[in-house]
Amino acid sequence: MPLDPQAEDVLGLVKKAGLPELWQLTPGQAREQYMLRVAKLATKEEIFRTYDRRVPGPGQDLAIRVYEPRAAKPAERFPILVWFHGGGFVVGNLDTHDHACRVLATQSDCLVVAVDYRLSPEFKFPAAVDDCMAVMRWLALHALEIGGDPTRMAVGGDSAGGNLAAVCAILARNDGYPKLAFQLLIYPCTAPEPETPSHRKFAEGHLLTRNTITWFYKQYVRSAKEFGDFRFAPLVAEDLSNLPPALVLVAGYDPLRDEGVDYAKRLIEYGNGVTLVNYEGMIHGFLLMGGAIDAAKRALAESAAALRRAFAASARNG
Repeated sequence: MPLDPQAEDVLGLVKKAGLPELWQLTPGQAREQYMLRVAKLATKEEIFRTYDRRVPGPGQDLAIRVYEPRAAKPAERFPILVWFHGGGFVVGNLDTHDHACRVLATQSDCLVVAVDYRLSPEFKFPAAVDDCMAVMRWLALHALEIGGDPTRMAVGGDSAGGNLAAVCAILARNDGYPKLAFQLLIYPCTAPEPETPSHRKFAEGHLLTRNTITWFYKQYVRSAKEFGDFRFAPLVAEDLSNLPPALVLVAGYDPLRDEGVDYAKRLIEYGNGVTLVNYEGMIHGFLLMGGAIDAAKRALAESAAALRRAFAASARNG
């Protein structure tokens, strides 16, 4: 399938702007540029209520943002999606993914709890994993405080956030809690090294470049041996059995496409329920481009529908 014309237009605007790639900047500068880029392409979404609070983390208190889809009925408890933002473990925050979280909350009729985990290079691997797990464990014990149902929890994220969601699903299974109803993995990075055919084919010219990916990973890990740790690369986990059902969504012109597909296939091989969807004409990061790319709205709607089904099935199964 050819590159979607709207995605092509976005790439044209990026090229015309002549901005440096993220890997050519300091982490602080990269964060500022990423914020500006996302803000230009996002849309606004109304929601009943959002609020920020802090919860205990392994290194420091962590900021979370809670999205409430509507006023709760008496004694009603909402299912919960714990959301980890993308950004290569280096950029991104609660604000960059605010629109996506609003849509997922309203269309899924669930609470979304977005996690502001610590970023690299200030906090190296596995700090982000530890933070995300800390929030999930806190929610398992304190969900009622925010009007949530701890028996109907899902985990999700995009790109690096998809990586963290996949890793946390494995760790939650290993720990025996929290029991997750679903995992939403949007163009996740899963492999130990960027060496798939899609990495080579789309190394340049499709927004996320090979140089940027390798720069992200160098900021995140301390040494090459950490590339073989499943908490960095869930694709290398020895056992992927008994994991929650998953929607794995990939983009056709994304360097990360093949490792997302490979992870979905491994989940299926281990007997897990998986839906794999390829937005064939799309580029990496398109989910946040709803102001310019219609497919972003379709992907969010598809994700929300999958969450609704998973939460309904979890409620039926007790």
